[in-house]
Amino acid sequence: MERRIEIFSSEGISIEYSIIGSGEPIFVMHGGHSDCNEEFGYKALVENGFSVITPSRAGYGETSKEVGKSLAIACEYYSKLINHLNIEKVHLLAISAGGPSGIYFASKYPQLVRTLTLQSAVTKRWLTPKDKEYKAARILFRPKVEKYTWSLISSMNNVFPQFIFKQMFPSFSNLKYREAKDKIHKGDVEAIRKMNNRQRSGFGFFIDLEQAHDITIEDLRAVTSPTLIMHSKHDGAVPLEHPYYAHENIPSSELCLLDSWGHLIWIGHSSNDVDENIIKFLGTYKPS
Repeated sequence: MERRIEIFSSEGISIEYSIIGSGEPIFVMHGGHSDCNEEFGYKALVENGFSVITPSRAGYGETSKEVGKSLAIACEYYSKLINHLNIEKVHLLAISAGGPSGIYFASKYPQLVRTLTLQSAVTKRWLTPKDKEYKAARILFRPKVEKYTWSLISSMNNVFPQFIFKQMFPSFSNLKYREAKDKIHKGDVEAIRKMNNRQRSGFGFFIDLEQAHDITIEDLRAVTSPTLIMHSKHDGAVPLEHPYYAHENIPSSELCLLDSWGHLIWIGHSSNDVDENIIKFLGTYKPS
């Protein structure tokens, strides 16, 4: 897939973004430790006639960390980017730690949003200082340290791909590895290796940890666009209470629970189900 990367600047703030494909626009709020180079799930969208626009969210890639002072400021600049691109409405796709950004944007800028899709998304208070994952993240993904963390992970992964896959598996799935074997595709090990070679945290993941606490029940209830909530029944990173909470509080939502092996719903034997469901949903709400 050919990817074009550009920088949008406004009032001293920079937003890095990429565009893949041509056609009806999908605006992606990528997950944690990612940026505008994200690619999970993109192939099917592009092949079905959509263009995929991905800003590096606040503190990720070349996007200014100042954008992340609040969800309100971040979403104001995402709206400016959409206007800069002369786009009337977008299908909004929010992934994992990008969930709060997607929910807040859909609630505050309904005139720009045709549909909202939440994939493995954080929709409420997430990791707290009491959680061991939070404590580990504060050490491993500090801005001054994260590039060395990811360099070590990617180097190890390139040499021992199967070993690293098994070591990382529990962070993505609540299944035992032996229980998930029939759900794992032979290409998943390589997909994880490629993912770890493009991951970076910048200032972004620390911003994500804070912004996950800023989303309110009122924000979810204010979402008026048709919403598809996709989540694995075996997600070990974002618990099932998140999709259920979103479905309960977003008025025009439908819940799609998947039998994928974990958080990364775009890989594994059920990945085709993910593609088929989102393409069908988006097709239902094409502009007339």
